[in-house]
Amino acid sequence: MKPSVLSGAKPNAVIGGLLVGGLLVVVLLGYVWTPYDPIAIDLAHPLAPPSWTHWFGSDEFGRDVLSRAMLGARISVTIALGVVAAAVIAGTLIGAIAGFLRGWVDRVIMSVNDAILAFPGMLLALALIAVLGSNRGSIILALSVAYLPSIVRVVRGAVLSIREREYVEASKVVGDGALYTMVRHVLPNALPPVVVLATSLFGWVVLSESALSFLGVGVPPPAPTWGNMLSAARPYMENASWLSVTPGVCIALTLLGVNLLGDALRDRLDPRRDA
Repeated sequence: MKPSVLSGAKPNAVIGGLLVGGLLVVVLLGYVWTPYDPIAIDLAHPLAPPSWTHWFGSDEFGRDVLSRAMLGARISVTIALGVVAAAVIAGTLIGAIAGFLRGWVDRVIMSVNDAILAFPGMLLALALIAVLGSNRGSIILALSVAYLPSIVRVVRGAVLSIREREYVEASKVVGDGALYTMVRHVLPNALPPVVVLATSLFGWVVLSESALSFLGVGVPPPAPTWGNMLSAARPYMENASWLSVTPGVCIALTLLGVNLLGDALRDRLDPRRDA
């Protein structure tokens, strides 16, 4: 009998995959269906406890908590994917240039990179959002700038190691240009640590976006996010605990799934795992 697909998988990979897959299913489902309109006010049923009518209860304006959590998942995932894509693409390009060319180019790039890295990421994001305004585009830009230095340092370190390998030297000997050598031989071998870091970065962005929304500088209401749902639930924590439990559990399960999946990817892509 053939072994099952999951028989050789580690528990963290299975649990992480299920949690992240469940999140994506909720996001996709939210595009076509939610139990109620997430922003429709129903003053006849404020603070309704969980029931067959409202599975996760309703908030102080009678809005369905489950529907708002589903829309919040879509917003969080959209912002996280945008930040990860922007930070990874820009960070990989900048880090590869710094590590491959070295010299004064490397010194200038890393000086600027270290200067940005010296600022706490959340403080830098808050400053940029204060200048650009609270909207999805500015949040993506602010968090991309905040997390860009980490990508740059990882890619630069990988490129510095790879550029000394024999196949890179052979590419130079046969007359290949620097751009061709970097794109053909260096970047593909520098991607595994970037993939692992990008997975972790997704979870960091979800948490950061929730924190910004909790502080009131995230996506503006009435659009629901897990962070602003938590913020709005503070006055009702004693009498309507479901308002804070639902977004809190969503954030916790998302971070758990992403971290477990990231650990599994790191173990899979680590060349020393069989050593």
